[in-house]
Amino acid sequence: MTDLAAAIAGAVDEDRLVRTAAELIAIPSFTGSEQACAEYLTGELTAAGMEAELQSIEPGRANAVGRLPGAGGGPALMFNGHLDTSYSGEEPWLEGPGYKPNPVMRDGVILGLGIMNMKGAVACYVEAVRALRDAGVRLAGDLIVAGVAGEIEKAEWGEYTGAEYRGYGVGTRHLMAEGVTADACILGEPTEQKVVLGHFGTIWARISTAGPFMHTAFVPGRLAENSIIRMQDVVEAVAGFAGEWEERARYHERRGALNIAAINGGFPWRASRTPHRTDLFIDMRVPPTMPLAEAEAAFAELVETLRAAHPEAGITSEIYVSVPGAEIAESHPVIAAIDAGHAAAFGGTADRDHVRWGSDASTLSRRGIASVNYGPIAGALPGPEGESVPIQSLVGMATSYAVAAANYCEGSGS
Repeated sequence: MTDLAAAIAGAVDEDRLVRTAAELIAIPSFTGSEQACAEYLTGELTAAGMEAELQSIEPGRANAVGRLPGAGGGPALMFNGHLDTSYSGEEPWLEGPGYKPNPVMRDGVILGLGIMNMKGAVACYVEAVRALRDAGVRLAGDLIVAGVAGEIEKAEWGEYTGAEYRGYGVGTRHLMAEGVTADACILGEPTEQKVVLGHFGTIWARISTAGPFMHTAFVPGRLAENSIIRMQDVVEAVAGFAGEWEERARYHERRGALNIAAINGGFPWRASRTPHRTDLFIDMRVPPTMPLAEAEAAFAELVETLRAAHPEAGITSEIYVSVPGAEIAESHPVIAAIDAGHAAAFGGTADRDHVRWGSDASTLSRRGIASVNYGPIAGALPGPEGESVPIQSLVGMATSYAVAAANYCEGSGS
């Protein structure tokens, strides 16, 4: 470890970091209601010595942006993390403490809504800036911290409208529209301390069947015309296509994926009528090496096959979300900077990975900002207890982020 890296590591304050993470958890910030969390983060970035601003997006929603100007001549690095949480904390089927906006410390672990995805990493960003300041590090390039709204994979459709459904990069798109940019970006999604060199994109699509709308009294002898009954053949065909897609959409060690996500048809409040339409919704994960047009064409072929096989079903379709994947070259300088940070914090070189989930790296990459995901340990999926992150993983990540910033932005001691 270099003297500079050692000084930075020594300046990371565990208690201060944990306090920041806990305070972030305690501010509810479900998608569409990120304003209060962004206001808090803006204050913390200002206190850490950054030039910070609150970017208003729409009522109740904002980004927090901090900039630490460099001395000049070095590349600019952004730390980007979303403030919106996957859940509201009020879902009756999610009872564990890690699903609530109330921090719990237990056996060296922090539990609480958003700590994994991804308030823990945001707290690490803030602590990394503090550590650079306390260690007397001066950067040549600018360092930017962005806490953004609306990253969670959500989209408006039909009656599901409003800010709570506007995700999939809303905050980061606004960030860049307001002129905030960098040469490279690190996103602290929970990657198990691995460097994620690439992730899938997605298309969300609807396939619908039609049927006659009539009273139950006239159903005998015509049940096969029911749009829900007709949808059974569609579901079976899509399930078969899913296996084909897994093979066709392979990316490095990952198979592709297709999820049958939702089905909607009929009137629970009026069961005396047949459904005139039944909708099936799917999520097709698309590797970054495959043009979205190719995936869209594959979906169109599936629909045409269904129409040919079931002409009586009145099949219609649409694609309502289309997001590309993202990847970064192993040779990019930000990867070497992360390796230097990882070595200082954990020893050795970070493992590499490729994943099926998405992130704002899709939005950033499309604007020419080389982006990589690298974040704390969180386990594969939240279990009954909900979201949690080991405190020592956060401490290590804060150290790694700070050293990576010093390395990439060409930092020096005072």
